[in-house]
Amino acid sequence: MDIRTIIAGILLALGCFFIVVAAIGVVRFPDFYSRMHPAGKSDTLGQSLVLSGIMIYEGFSLVSIKLLIIIVFIFIANPTATHAVAKAAYVAGVKPWQKEDKVIK
Repeated sequence: MDIRTIIAGILLALGCFFIVVAAIGVVRFPDFYSRMHPAGKSDTLGQSLVLSGIMIYEGFSLVSIKLLIIIVFIFIANPTATHAVAKAAYVAGVKPWQKEDKVIK
């Protein structure tokens, strides 16, 4: 095994870890606004790490340039979409969770 394969494997494993953590966060957090955080942050990082791992594994080629463009798009689009959805929920009247609210288990 060469060093490129090892680095690609580490990046893929880290990316998958962050995607799983984001999925768990979406299920575990109590309200809509809290769930938006892992959906926007951890998911963006996980996707970018997975695509970076694929780029490293592929080497420098047209495919890696396309993957880099996709990563840049993800870093711009995911936080923007998360913000827009959260603002739309706020305007629609979705109330944030408060400590005295009951959590349904």
